[in-house]
Amino acid sequence: MPYYLKENKIELLKNGKDYFASVIHSIKQARQNIFVEAYIFSHDVTGIKILTALKEAVKRNVEVYLLLDGFGSRDLSQEVIDEIKASKIHFLFYHPKISPYQMKRISLRRLHRKMFLIDHKIAYVGGINIIDDMNVPNGKAPRIDYAAQLQGPAVHFISQSMVKLWKRVSWSHLEKSYVPKHIHKNITSYSNGTRLNFIERDNFRHRQDIEKAYLHAIQNAKDEILIANAYFIPGKKFERALIEAARRGVSVTLLLKGEMDYFLSNATRAFYGKFLKEGIGIFEYTRSFMHSKVAVIDETWSTVGSSNIDPFSLLLAREANIVVFDKSFASQLKRNIKEDIRFGGTEILLKDWDKAHLIKRLKARMAYLFIRLSLGIANI
Repeated sequence: MPYYLKENKIELLKNGKDYFASVIHSIKQARQNIFVEAYIFSHDVTGIKILTALKEAVKRNVEVYLLLDGFGSRDLSQEVIDEIKASKIHFLFYHPKISPYQMKRISLRRLHRKMFLIDHKIAYVGGINIIDDMNVPNGKAPRIDYAAQLQGPAVHFISQSMVKLWKRVSWSHLEKSYVPKHIHKNITSYSNGTRLNFIERDNFRHRQDIEKAYLHAIQNAKDEILIANAYFIPGKKFERALIEAARRGVSVTLLLKGEMDYFLSNATRAFYGKFLKEGIGIFEYTRSFMHSKVAVIDETWSTVGSSNIDPFSLLLAREANIVVFDKSFASQLKRNIKEDIRFGGTEILLKDWDKAHLIKRLKARMAYLFIRLSLGIANI
């Protein structure tokens, strides 16, 4: 069994409404420093609320470090950037605004993590960007997404990761933003708390950590695998692990995004025929925009984070997930995913997929081949 840190406190947060209310409350309680990492920072209603809370923290002499991805947050205007810097928030972009379509490995390496760290004591990890729930491509119901608030020993490792990344990006920009040399280690432990671990993916020591965590859980599954993932284009190992699980009698259910927000998303459907023939259940979430990156296995193991199950997340981007070994948390997350399926999921049946949806199948094949070609050109 993988190693888990004991005595943590965790709270599951669904969608931006609950998530940002909790984050802003924590920001208001900050006394020393706040670290923020995000792929997308949208200057909409939610983004303005977060920015206002961070500015107020600076006025209380709290050091605020805001790190955004240069491509994901490319729509942030220079006026807003100047406003952020004028407020004395330490601000950096991770990688300049390079098009990911240049097909160079460095162009495709993005900061995809979504995290807040408050006073090195409270951390938020998940898939929720700094963007309003109603800021969705289809204009339907609020987006579906997940995150978690953490307290306890695991926060120390999140602190180390976020501070280290800030320093590395700061040096690459020739900035000299002050960061405390010592991270506080007097983190509270919670007796009878939750066992969990913080897992990151980078291009150095942790290149396959998230994928390995998934594969270990899938390969050891006995009863049920439930995955809700917005951008699902598994590699050969992942694909084979799911099929082998289904063949040994494990119930495998996938909740995937029904609204394709860009062409390459269609590559997800390239796996439908193969998976359906193996008895793997597939549902597309069509009620609104689904951005979830969560899973529950055997009602004990679960994960919440920023990592999609696709080549960009598992091979290129900086990602962060928490892996939780706790029946209560897994049960809560499972109920939420099942509700998403019940109220917004459309089941894809093999007989329908084979006989109809010709255009969808062609788009899926074209998108999948384009991705494989692109990765080959980028030598990945």
